[in-house]
Amino acid sequence: MKKPPTFRFWTIVLTLVLIYALVKWGIPALSREITGMPFPLTVPGTLMFIYMLLTIIALFLLVTFSEEHLAEFLYPIQRFLRGEYGRTTRTLGLVVVPALIGWQVYDVTIPKVQQPSSLRIQHPSSNFPKKNEDLKNPFASPSDAEVDAFIEQAQANEVGFIPQLEADLDSWAEYTEPDHILEAIPTAPMRAFLRDLGAGSVNRDSARAALMEKHLFEGRALYSMNCRPCHGDSVAGDGPMADGFKLRPINFTDNGTIETIVEGYTFWRVSNGGPGLPTEATPWDSAMPVWKLNLSEEERWKIILAEYDLAQKTPRIPESH
Repeated sequence: MKKPPTFRFWTIVLTLVLIYALVKWGIPALSREITGMPFPLTVPGTLMFIYMLLTIIALFLLVTFSEEHLAEFLYPIQRFLRGEYGRTTRTLGLVVVPALIGWQVYDVTIPKVQQPSSLRIQHPSSNFPKKNEDLKNPFASPSDAEVDAFIEQAQANEVGFIPQLEADLDSWAEYTEPDHILEAIPTAPMRAFLRDLGAGSVNRDSARAALMEKHLFEGRALYSMNCRPCHGDSVAGDGPMADGFKLRPINFTDNGTIETIVEGYTFWRVSNGGPGLPTEATPWDSAMPVWKLNLSEEERWKIILAEYDLAQKTPRIPESH
C-alpha cells in the first residue's frame, strides 16, 4: 500500500506559524512604516484570537475536504503516536507539548504585577509653541478698516466668499434671484444690515455684526464639509463616523474641552491634527487629519470661530492677560 505524503501536514503547520507571525510581529512592524511613529501599533489580543480562529476554521475545511486530504494530514500524527519516529521522540513529544500548553495556560491565568496605566492627557502640550499662546482669532473682532471695506463691498453688491461656497451660492442666486448676495445669510443681524444698506444709513455697528455673521456662515459651511462627519451637527462628537474610532471625537459642548484652552492651542491642534501630538498623547492618539495641508489659515480660523459658536463656548483667556 502506498504511503500518503506528509507535505499536507507540514503545510498546515507552516501556515499557522506564518499567520501568527504576520499578525503578532508583521502588522506592528508595518504600522511603524505607514504611520512614521517611533513605536509599533500592536494588534489587540481579541483581534489576534479572531484571526487565528478564522485561520484554523479555513484550514479545517481544507483538511476535511476529502478523505484523501484528511488521511494525508493524519498520517504523520498516526506514525508519531505509533512510535515509528522512535520511542524517544514520541516520549519527548508527549511530555513537551502538554508542558508547553500547561505553561501557556498558567502564564495567561496567573495574576501579574503591572505598572499602573498612565492617565489620559486631555490637552497634551509639550511641543505646543509658546508663541501661539497669545494668538487671537483674527475674524472674531473685525477692525474698523475691515468693516469699512465690507460696507463698500456690500454697497457694490460684490461681497466675496470663500472658494468652497462660490459654486453653491451661484446656484442659489441663479435659482432665487435675490436683490443682494448677502440674503443667503438669513440671520437677524444680516437682515438689519441689509435694511440699513437699502435705506442708505449704514453704520459700523450693524456692519460689524453683519460681517461677523458672514464669517460664521463661512465657518459653519467649512465645519459641515470637513468636521461634521466626526464631530457631528451638534459638535458633540456624535457624527456618523464617530463610532468607527477607538477614541471618539471630542465633544465641544463639554465644559472640559475647548472652553479650557486658549485659541492659539485650538488653532495649533486643528492645524497639526493627530500626527502633530507629542509622545505623551499615546496611546490615545487622535485620528484628526493635519488640516494645514488642506485648509488655508483663514479657513482654519473660521472653522474654529464656528466651533465655539456652535458649542456656545468661549475660549480661555491666557493667564498673561
